[in-house]
Amino acid sequence: MKSPVNIHNLTSVSHQVAQDERAHFMGHHGAVIWLTGLSASGKSSLAMALEAHLLRSGYACYTLDGDNVRKGLNANLGFSEDDRTENIRRVSEVAALFADAGMICITAFISPYREGRARARAVACNTSFHEIYIAADLATCEKRDPKGLYRKARARELRDFTGIDAPYEPPLAPDLVIDTANQTFEQSLNRLVRYVAEHILLRTDR
Repeated sequence: MKSPVNIHNLTSVSHQVAQDERAHFMGHHGAVIWLTGLSASGKSSLAMALEAHLLRSGYACYTLDGDNVRKGLNANLGFSEDDRTENIRRVSEVAALFADAGMICITAFISPYREGRARARAVACNTSFHEIYIAADLATCEKRDPKGLYRKARARELRDFTGIDAPYEPPLAPDLVIDTANQTFEQSLNRLVRYVAEHILLRTDR
């Protein structure tokens, strides 16, 4: 196993374009929109729909989705507590880079631990970070179960599954709660779009 890099031997290189100037060229400021919630709560569907809405409205936007990232960047990680923590650590860094570049980065990850989500906010301290809890109770998520994962977890064919035999720590003070168990998809998306319009500085004067 390779030894970790000594960060004290590294020197940060400053960009020649300040964030405000970058926002002027992009037409809007960067941000991280962090969606968290149980599997099947609706994170990915809402994230992709929000991304489409923003892109078609002229905003530079990209979604980092849990399954997609685990097929590439985080393909070497499992679902132990340590691996889940590392999964979110890596995503936090990538999301912050997207936002620093002036893009709106939406993330759709279970991100079960409060500490990991707090670290994601801290990493993105130089930009706008919004923790959004996609709230659906376990019974609702199990009933949906589009991937059949809850069924496998109940049958013990799948271990360390969040909500069954691995914990999920709900946000204590999220920036927004969307109750997808009691709202239609359209209602949930409209609430998310309104929040983004009201709380994220989307436009600058070019």
